[in-house]
Amino acid sequence: MTGQLDGRVAVITGGASGIGAATAVAFARAGARVVIGDYAPDGHDAASVLSVIADEGGEAFAVGVDVRDPAQVDALVAAACERFGRVDIALANAAIARRVPAAELDDDAWRDLLDVDLGGVWRLFRAALPGMREAGWGRLLVTASTVGNLEAWPEHAHYSAAKAAVVGLVRTLAAELGPDGITVNAIAPGIIRTPQTLDGVNSLGADGVARTGHTQPIRRVGEPADIAAGFRYLAGEDAGFVTGHLLVIDGGRSLAH
Repeated sequence: MTGQLDGRVAVITGGASGIGAATAVAFARAGARVVIGDYAPDGHDAASVLSVIADEGGEAFAVGVDVRDPAQVDALVAAACERFGRVDIALANAAIARRVPAAELDDDAWRDLLDVDLGGVWRLFRAALPGMREAGWGRLLVTASTVGNLEAWPEHAHYSAAKAAVVGLVRTLAAELGPDGITVNAIAPGIIRTPQTLDGVNSLGADGVARTGHTQPIRRVGEPADIAAGFRYLAGEDAGFVTGHLLVIDGGRSLAH
């Protein structure tokens, strides 16, 4: 486990499954020590991710965190600093999707989703910033979406708003934090085969995912590893001149829609 992230320390929220889990493994394989933010009520067990990393000689551990709680997010970053000395890379990946027709979208549903998908991003960034500023180096990364930025998703107005908002946050922070040696970037995944996307209640479900694969220029849906490869690049030295960027990884979906 050596490579372009040798010696770096990465914290990833939503790291127990899907894109977060794949990125945790990719970062570890590139030489980073990894701290996974795990939300147990989701039903995903970080142990399997930690096992893969350990079996390949990497270092990682998990911390339970609800990104809606500032104290828990602060504790996640503090645990990383206590074990590994600092945080170099903060990836805000935790997010939820909820299907709600616009006419039924009340204030509670609106607030709950934005508290995770937008507020959780800012809380992680805010907690990681002081150490990055002191070190003069850092990578703030977030999982955005083609939804809200390149395409619409009916019955997901709050999700679309949150995913568009994180891109605005990325651009402003990139301009503000560049002089401190910190880059800020987002990836907009298209349709990726994750537990969230396979949820037939709030997302496409297995049949919808399968149908989507046949409609894209690259005749498949994405896998979590496709997004992890993008984050590995943005986290490394090779991306030192890239900031304020939304990297679209969607198999050409946005070209066809």
